[in-house]
Amino acid sequence: MRLRLPEERLTEPPTGYKIAHPVLSQDGTRAGFTGVSLGGSLPYGALDEARCAYGRRHRAPHRRCDCGFHCVHERSAAEGLLCTAEHRRAALLEVAVLGAYIRFEKGFRYARQRVRVLTVQPCGCGAAATRLADAGWGRPGWRALEAVCGRCGRGSGGTAVSLPRFAAVAGEGLRVLPAPATASEGAGSVPGAVPGPLGPAAAAGVGLPELAAEAALLQARLDWFQVELGRIGGQGQDGPGQERG
Repeated sequence: MRLRLPEERLTEPPTGYKIAHPVLSQDGTRAGFTGVSLGGSLPYGALDEARCAYGRRHRAPHRRCDCGFHCVHERSAAEGLLCTAEHRRAALLEVAVLGAYIRFEKGFRYARQRVRVLTVQPCGCGAAATRLADAGWGRPGWRALEAVCGRCGRGSGGTAVSLPRFAAVAGEGLRVLPAPATASEGAGSVPGAVPGPLGPAAAAGVGLPELAAEAALLQARLDWFQVELGRIGGQGQDGPGQERG
């Protein structure tokens, strides 16, 4: 005799977390998501029902198949997936697990979901994202999008939508939030550039000792700059190939 776990009867839908790429339809009238593993070829909307990725006619999630939506219980576990190289430009989704589901140790496999919150990663330059631009790849009828800031997004060309616009097109009360800027924002955007007095340290919200250290570093660089100017000026007056008066 096989023992079965008792059925759960929850008062509200469970919450889960997953990662995916935001996508926009070719005509720009629909917004959705595409997964990063099984079922990635089947974009889904903010409120959608799972379909078997193998084309079978059974309802998802089927016990003898691995079809259905997938998510993890913990937000930190989903954020950890964003550390891998192939998922760096993906986004974090907070979802409501709807319909039939199978609970596992680390997450759910389930029939329907509502995407409540989409958190997009910072722009490649480290600044907080303000829009979603064409990522250069997609699925038939859908363009994949990646997060960009206002400065980098100006020259991206192609399809680009603001975060509120994407939320409006996706519908279902979706909220789109930008992840905080990384500590490297503004540093090194121009090779060899020197950060300003209120550069990365100030942007990271550090205190007076760190700002004082930055000021001392800037002063040291200015001193070096003055020495180099004097040396170059001396070479111009008495350098090789020139006669002294």
